[in-house]
Amino acid sequence: MASKFWKVKCKKCGNVQVIFSHATREVVCTGCGAVLVEPTGGKAHLVEGEIVEEYD
Repeated sequence: MASKFWKVKCKKCGNVQVIFSHATREVVCTGCGAVLVEPTGGKAHLVEGEIVEEYD
């Protein structure tokens, strides 16, 4: 599975930020602090984030 960058929208506050699809650390929203994705050792697991767009 190829790594990509995701434009992710926070389900709580609507803030949008770009993150790596295979994040190795927990990524939190810069707007409200909610956890957007958690690492899994592969493709990151979406928690409070929603993918809006993908970039190669």
